[in-house]
Amino acid sequence: METVVGTETMQVARLFGAGDLRLVEEPAPGPPPPDHSTVAVSAVGICGSDLHWFSEGAIGDARLTAPLALGHEMGGRALSGPYAGQRVAIDPAIPCEHCATCRAGDANLCPDVVFAGHGGCDGGLREIMTWPTRLLHPVPDELGDAAVAALEPLGVAIHAVDLSHLRLGATVAVVGCGPIGIFLIELARLCGAARVIAVEPLEHRRRAALEHGADEAHSPAADNAKIVAVQSVAHVVFEVSGSDAAVGAALDAARPGARVVLVGIPDGDLTTFTASTARRKGLTLVMSRRMGEVYPRAIHLAATSIDVASVVSDVFALQDVGQAFEHASARRGLKTVVSLWSSTT
Repeated sequence: METVVGTETMQVARLFGAGDLRLVEEPAPGPPPPDHSTVAVSAVGICGSDLHWFSEGAIGDARLTAPLALGHEMGGRALSGPYAGQRVAIDPAIPCEHCATCRAGDANLCPDVVFAGHGGCDGGLREIMTWPTRLLHPVPDELGDAAVAALEPLGVAIHAVDLSHLRLGATVAVVGCGPIGIFLIELARLCGAARVIAVEPLEHRRRAALEHGADEAHSPAADNAKIVAVQSVAHVVFEVSGSDAAVGAALDAARPGARVVLVGIPDGDLTTFTASTARRKGLTLVMSRRMGEVYPRAIHLAATSIDVASVVSDVFALQDVGQAFEHASARRGLKTVVSLWSSTT
């Protein structure tokens, strides 16, 4: 591990505009404010939402207004506070905890939430950061640094399953088999699904879906006759792509009365689908945003049931962060992680 303790400067990867990601040197943060801790960041996963920022300089209705350090799938070692010396996962969301939404238990929907690597809040692509201590979660030694960075997408998958009302013996379809989709396949198995169907255009991700528990994996191509066999069969469908084609495939896979959980984030902040399909089947469409208070559950599952490291396909050094984003944008692997320590595994 390369230590950054006591340094006066640090390296930060900042997005200055669409496609304009630069590695810059900045002053390291000073003593943390009350109830905050300083963390040496070890590894940061690149998420689909990061790729929206990278390619568009925006995501949804949020626009880049100042150079931003991206990254919200992150872990490190606490340098101060009650967890000093311990490796921690970092929950990227800071809800206000006072509004009616937070008090109702929906902190992930807080209208005033501050989120790492989003808007005006720097994320994890910096060697040192300060963060609220209550949002740090100690992790067991058996989880490597790259695996800790993968806990956040596992948490997103857990939250989507919570919203799905998945029942024992159900048939489940997962449309889009990136890391979150792979985790949804594994979680569906843990929840007792009788049949799990993957729909994914990329061959290497279809193979990964089968390796992680899917019974079958299909291409959504219109000329693929096999896709007809999965139409109107699933009690629960998870859409994890964001494209209109993926949403359409999810609605096709759902049986009448099914629940369809939309996890993917669309380009251009717009989703369209054939209304008659959803209406005639009487489908329930559920929008899933980030996650609830699930980090402890994600850590437990990663330590006992789910090999989170298995979705990490590529690790890049911070100095190669631009290449990391280009690689992730090309969807060449599963999870691309940026290592801020030379020994991150």
